[in-house]
Amino acid sequence: MKCKILHASRGRIRVRLCQSRMTLAQADMVEYSIASVPGVTQVKVFDRTCDVTVCYTCQTEDVIRALSRFSYEDERAAALVPDRTGRALSREYEDKLAGALFRRFINKLFLPMPLRRLHAFYRAAKYILKGLKCLLRGRLEVPVLDAVAIGVSMLRGDFDTAGSVMFLLKIGDILDEWTHKRSVDDLARTMSLGIDQVWTVAEGGQEVLVPVTEIRPGDLIVVRTGSMIPLDGKVVYGDAMVNQSSMTGESVPVHKAEGSYVYAGTVVEDGRCTVCAEAAAGGGRYDRIVKMIEESEKMKSTAEDKASHLADGLVPWSLGGTLLTWLITRNATKALSILMVDFSCALKLAMPVSVLSAMRQCSRAGITVKGGKFMEAVASADTIVFDKTGTLTYSSPRVAKVITFGGRDEAEMLRLAACLEEHYPHSIANAVVDHAAERGLLHEERHSNVEYVVAHGISSTVDGEKVLIGSRHFVLEDEGCKVPEERSFEDLPEEYSHLYLAIGGEVAAVICIEDPLRSEAPKVIGKLHESGFTNVVMMTGDNDRTARAVAERVGVDRYYAEVLPEDKAEFIRREHEAGRCVIMIGDGVNDSPALSEADAGIAISTGAAIAREIADITISAEDLWALVELRRLSSALMERIRWNYRTIIGFNLGLIVLGVLGVLPPATSALLHNASTLAIGLKSMTDLDRESK
Repeated sequence: MKCKILHASRGRIRVRLCQSRMTLAQADMVEYSIASVPGVTQVKVFDRTCDVTVCYTCQTEDVIRALSRFSYEDERAAALVPDRTGRALSREYEDKLAGALFRRFINKLFLPMPLRRLHAFYRAAKYILKGLKCLLRGRLEVPVLDAVAIGVSMLRGDFDTAGSVMFLLKIGDILDEWTHKRSVDDLARTMSLGIDQVWTVAEGGQEVLVPVTEIRPGDLIVVRTGSMIPLDGKVVYGDAMVNQSSMTGESVPVHKAEGSYVYAGTVVEDGRCTVCAEAAAGGGRYDRIVKMIEESEKMKSTAEDKASHLADGLVPWSLGGTLLTWLITRNATKALSILMVDFSCALKLAMPVSVLSAMRQCSRAGITVKGGKFMEAVASADTIVFDKTGTLTYSSPRVAKVITFGGRDEAEMLRLAACLEEHYPHSIANAVVDHAAERGLLHEERHSNVEYVVAHGISSTVDGEKVLIGSRHFVLEDEGCKVPEERSFEDLPEEYSHLYLAIGGEVAAVICIEDPLRSEAPKVIGKLHESGFTNVVMMTGDNDRTARAVAERVGVDRYYAEVLPEDKAEFIRREHEAGRCVIMIGDGVNDSPALSEADAGIAISTGAAIAREIADITISAEDLWALVELRRLSSALMERIRWNYRTIIGFNLGLIVLGVLGVLPPATSALLHNASTLAIGLKSMTDLDRESK
């Protein structure tokens, strides 16, 4: 692609592509293709002017080379573009906003007064009818106030004031709708499945792990406990309890048996099922997510509900104040000044816009928030509970050694362990599978069925013998497996976590897991303390020795070892009874009850699908600094909301007083009121400032 360099400075270059026009699809191709270049940190494409701005840390020559090699015909570049990017949505509302401004300009400067009046009557009819409908329903709400203000202005012959009020209401509606839809669009795109591979039934009944993109209608997919259903389809074998709240809003798992329909993106909480895929990847999940977000009550924070109720509650007071002022002063102009100024418009616009903009900003920081009320919970929380494995430690622990008993072969035991563990996504399971792959150990399916016991381990049958893998508590105490009479079993290295493998009722091997602490964890815990958390807790199913060592290194206030999933949830319930607001962070199936119980459950993006599904917030697995940023953004959001309240009430109250005193005429009051509403709305759309950092 030929291009001309318009400006270049250190780490930034702006070029113009040599083409007469650019479509939105082409702009997306350019953006995602150049953004994939190593060292490129930000790309902005201006499709109207065919300009591209690139910020980078690599060599300038690398960026220029990528631009020159780019082609719209490159299939690899096209594959980088997601199904929806948000560019078309932004263009739609940019055009709506520009159209409203242009029509206002034409109307004001070129239409003769008689036509302007007719146009004002035509536009006013919509607002007046909306107000009448509210009255017929017996409700005094904001549309009534808008209708009265516009109607009284027109009856007095003040068409300029009426026109200004309607224009600013229109602009406010466009901005509100735009911000809401853009935020929902961002959320829907970040809530994508993220499933790369699935288990499918091949010829002969063998289960094979294949890329999800290779699945075609009619293929059979196997889904087990804790895994996400990747595609829409019907259950042909098995039984499962499926959490489908993300699709249907149902709060409890739904039983799915043969013949039942299941949705992509829902999660198997318990059981196993084989699904006949109905469609290939990329179906209607996005549209269902958008619908779910728009209809979900989770979108409403307490602050939004309070603003909405306060806005409607102030309408009778505004009408009453108008009538009282007229009765006392017999001055219609002073009475109309109150009618022209209300608190409702700004309250109903600024609060939702603030919340949705904050959620959008979180999304850009790698944080997916499912509703405004969860940011409110994060801002007010005083207790934060961490799971250890995969949360305070890296999400990819490593196998340090494999200790075998009874003369069994180490490679064979590792191969068998990997064969079982690969069915269940968890950081320790992934470590076993990855270690087997590194050693080149192939593990064909040898077991007949796999059962996952939450927080304990896995049970299966291999060559007619029962095989178990999991915690010491599960293998030795619950299942009563025989302990090998070997000294090496008594002297297991204490610096590692242990995964027990038993065959035929006897411990066959112990896999030692090295679980390195996240390097940033101590500093993050310190920052969370500084941000106002008074009770930082770590809970883990690991032994007390390992838990104590990690707790001392990261600096938590308290720790609990050898806990079960119900213990974590019970701890959060006790904290609630003590009047604390609690956040829970985890990544595994065993964290799900606690994530659900917390005021805000936070999952790690690489964790189990059920944890991400149940959680209210998902953060990037790259590091834990996202928690500090989430707390900062949540606190800044609540500060912005408080500022909005003070500004809206103070400014509009001042306008009312000046209007009643006769200092400001109604037209000026209306102009200042609507201008302030628009200004506060626009400020609420901006990114939260970084002063709180």
